[in-house]
Amino acid sequence: KKMTSKLTLYTASETASLLKMNVQVIARKLSSGELEGYKLGKEWRVSEEQLLNYLEKHKNSKVKQTKADKVVKTFFVDGKLKEIPATLSKRVHVLKHLVAKLDETAVYTEKDINAFIRKYHSDVCTIRREFIGNKLMVRKDGKYKRITWNP
Repeated sequence: KKMTSKLTLYTASETASLLKMNVQVIARKLSSGELEGYKLGKEWRVSEEQLLNYLEKHKNSKVKQTKADKVVKTFFVDGKLKEIPATLSKRVHVLKHLVAKLDETAVYTEKDINAFIRKYHSDVCTIRREFIGNKLMVRKDGKYKRITWNP
């Protein structure tokens, strides 16, 4: 890497002060390689770039999972619904997850809906009824249409 003329190096003590951490913790992180630095004689030095890289690696970037995401993750294994949740609130999350895969503008036959459900679970009758009962789909003259909602 190319060194710039404005090279700023921090001692372990300065690094600890910047990060509001104990200097011994910083020393351990430098020794283990968790925090990159330069050992000059007996002292460690950390460049601004190394400090920024360390902070980037440790930022909290995980997106918070919603309750719906957690329920779907629990009940679907390899894309298949392992069981229909007994709890209504969990069941609605699972049903919404399935219905969201359907085209909002399409009209489906019962055969189409059964084939769609069968890709995820064998109990097509129960799930089809649940779609209607939970007002996620409407049925008229044997035709099914998805209800539009904001997930």
